[in-house]
Amino acid sequence: MSTLHARIAASFGAQGLMQTLGATLSLVEEGEVHIELPFSAHLSQQHGYVHAGAVTSVVDSACGYAALTRAAPGQEIVTAEFKINFLRPALGERFVAVGQVQSAGKLLTVCTGEVRAFRAGEAGYKIVAMMQATMVSVAAAR
Repeated sequence: MSTLHARIAASFGAQGLMQTLGATLSLVEEGEVHIELPFSAHLSQQHGYVHAGAVTSVVDSACGYAALTRAAPGQEIVTAEFKINFLRPALGERFVAVGQVQSAGKLLTVCTGEVRAFRAGEAGYKIVAMMQATMVSVAAAR
């Protein structure tokens, strides 16, 4: 495991919400992170789709961790703001939230994210949500 992957995995493992959702890290690269979310009826809303709150949580985290891959040692990342668009119902057996850094500065990092839905019997995926987010670099808690 690379130092970069270890840094992201350690922080991810400390997130209670990601554990509660059943989310896992599936890719960590410089400027890009993927988080997988399996479908669970426990995460659904009244129509059977994955709830917007769960979708938003995983893509926000994917963007935040993408930003962390570009942050200086001793720095952590928190979300300053985001905008999310839901393009279609979150239907599928699994979802992949992809966070990508678009511009990284000393203090602010702008990321884009998307959530991809994968369904059995269908080739490829459908994008169910897109996000633009601003992340802030802060000193790590001691």
